[in-house]
Amino acid sequence: MSRLPLLLATLLVIGSAPAIAQSQPAQSGPGNNAVNSSDQKNSNAPVAGRNSFTEGQAKSRIEEAGYSNVSGLQKDNDGVWRGKADKGGAKTEVSIDFQGNVNPSK
Repeated sequence: MSRLPLLLATLLVIGSAPAIAQSQPAQSGPGNNAVNSSDQKNSNAPVAGRNSFTEGQAKSRIEEAGYSNVSGLQKDNDGVWRGKADKGGAKTEVSIDFQGNVNPSK
């Protein structure tokens, strides 16, 4: 009979663990930004998705990433803005996706 109090105490401790775990505060928001700042990048290739950037916003973001003379921007069927720009003295094709990732074409 001396095992019964020990068993009851063990069950009490185990039974209260889920209640403790549920009392954690919720996150204030997801850890995945919809749009990255110009100094963050989460992909080395454009990510397809519905792009809400205007042409002017896309051009500004590309320029903030160190490109100049941005021209010929057009949004493709994947929602990616694509155009041409200069960087480091060379003309290159460049893209910006809905998350704000600016990538040179490879």
